[in-house]
Amino acid sequence: MADFIFLMHNDSTSKISADLWDDYFAQLRERNAFEGGSAIGPGATFRKQGVPGDASDHLGGYLRVQAADLTAARALLAGNPVFEAGGTIEIRELPRS
Repeated sequence: MADFIFLMHNDSTSKISADLWDDYFAQLRERNAFEGGSAIGPGATFRKQGVPGDASDHLGGYLRVQAADLTAARALLAGNPVFEAGGTIEIRELPRS
């Protein structure tokens, strides 16, 4: 199994009900895929020297999941409230080192 992070963008085309998250988390737990997650609040960027890039205000939260590969991770999007509401979810593998 590999670890993946779902980066959820703030571009959903409809409002998301909070109770949809409970259903989705239960679904992920049933598959033994859920590793945690959180909403993401405002932040700032920093750089030791020079001007830092802008903070990404289009990200609203993240989920950490386990899946066999990217295809299996993508299958876990079914039922995700952001995905179902027309929003964008970026999937990234978390390398093990």
